[in-house]
Amino acid sequence: MSVTYDDSVGVEVSSDSFWEVGNYKRTVKRIDDGHRLCNDLMNCIHERARIEKAYAQQLTEWAKRWKQLVEKGPQYGTVEKAWHAVMSEAEKVSELHLEVKAALMNDDFEKIKNWQKEAFHKQMMGGFKETREAEEGFRKAQKPWAKKLKEVEASKKAHHAACKEEKLAVSRESNSKADPALNPEQLKKLQDKVEKCKQDVLKTKEKYEKSLKELDQGTPQYMENMEQVFEQCQQSEEKRLRFFREVLLDVQRHLDLSNSTSYKSIYRELEQSIQAADAMEDLRWFRASHGPGMSMNWPQFEEWSADLNRTLSRREKKKASDGVTLMGISQTGDQVLACPKHSSTLSVQSDTVLSVQSPSSYNPFEDEEDAESTVSEKEDNKQKNVGSYEKAQSYPTEWSDEEANNPFSSTDANGDSNPFEEDPTSGTEVRVRALYDYEGQEHDELSFKAGDELTKIEDEDEQGWCKGRLDSGQVGLYPANYVEAIP
Repeated sequence: MSVTYDDSVGVEVSSDSFWEVGNYKRTVKRIDDGHRLCNDLMNCIHERARIEKAYAQQLTEWAKRWKQLVEKGPQYGTVEKAWHAVMSEAEKVSELHLEVKAALMNDDFEKIKNWQKEAFHKQMMGGFKETREAEEGFRKAQKPWAKKLKEVEASKKAHHAACKEEKLAVSRESNSKADPALNPEQLKKLQDKVEKCKQDVLKTKEKYEKSLKELDQGTPQYMENMEQVFEQCQQSEEKRLRFFREVLLDVQRHLDLSNSTSYKSIYRELEQSIQAADAMEDLRWFRASHGPGMSMNWPQFEEWSADLNRTLSRREKKKASDGVTLMGISQTGDQVLACPKHSSTLSVQSDTVLSVQSPSSYNPFEDEEDAESTVSEKEDNKQKNVGSYEKAQSYPTEWSDEEANNPFSSTDANGDSNPFEEDPTSGTEVRVRALYDYEGQEHDELSFKAGDELTKIEDEDEQGWCKGRLDSGQVGLYPANYVEAIP
């Protein structure tokens, strides 16, 4: 808190020099500025910490969202793993930025706050103790010299006034000599006035010179005292400046992730994951899983069996997850259908035989509806061994002798039906739009491009497939999550 004193009142400041009376107040104000700068630095660090936290949250949200999109999308194989590595990098970097935020607030912010409390002590009446002490020190050091300076100013003013009065008196005397109407008595008074003014000039000059000499004698002591108080302020300011430099270096160390071992490790692992992506390996996997490399139950001659002399219901057919293998279909060996990513393997043994009913209870002349009901109840009790697909792709694992789907049925032999003909339209038709490209993997699946429109004629089944019709008239199945309803 700045305090003025009466000795400086009336003293004309001739320059902006520190040595002028009252100009030390800029040095005193610097103490108050130091406290304010501590607040400014804390606010700066706090704001940066909020930015680090917000950035970390955005990275985490971005990584979570794109992980789900990639998992549900058509990308596969090692390139998918490399893509996931980018999201993992974001999650790890997010953790590092949260650590930066914590270091800024817990270390740097608190460090400044504690130092500020120790360096600046508030007073009951306002202001700081350090400011008051500096103010009093400068005031005490300047007071004697300011008092003498005030005397010098006063004596200078008196001397200049006497000189001015003398000049006026001499001028009046000269004018009176040229005036014949002026009597000798009046002329004598003017001459006495001139003489008196000359004496006053001499006296004031002597006093002026004396006070100026005393001021000069006191100047060295004045400078020494002022220097001493100023150096005390300089030492306090030096501590603040050095402390700020130390804190800023701590902030730099916390913000600089390039020197962090964890940070370097994140990008080293990311590079290794991306470099591990192998296009040829992915192509081989796709060929074996969805291409010519897949196994196939090629049609072979089958002996007639009473167990097969019936038609499976549509409900039974759709239970592909029950792991049922029809009897009488011989295979070249144990065949494994390579399922898409995230699915478990479905194995079809070549010698497996489906027993629809036990030989003792089976009646070949039993009504078909009763037989279908018995088969359905038994199959419902079987343990499921097929993993659910997270990506809606499903492939037929059994042949059905249902007339609508069996190309070798008796009606097809007579030319009365199309082996690829689908069941009549059921349910409400809905127009949908393709979100991704899809290439049909089986004869009863549709193929379309992203953006194509088609008509959904059957709702999604348990395996995530819908039946639809293209604008060309082709009817078939497609993955339900590959399309969206057109509003």
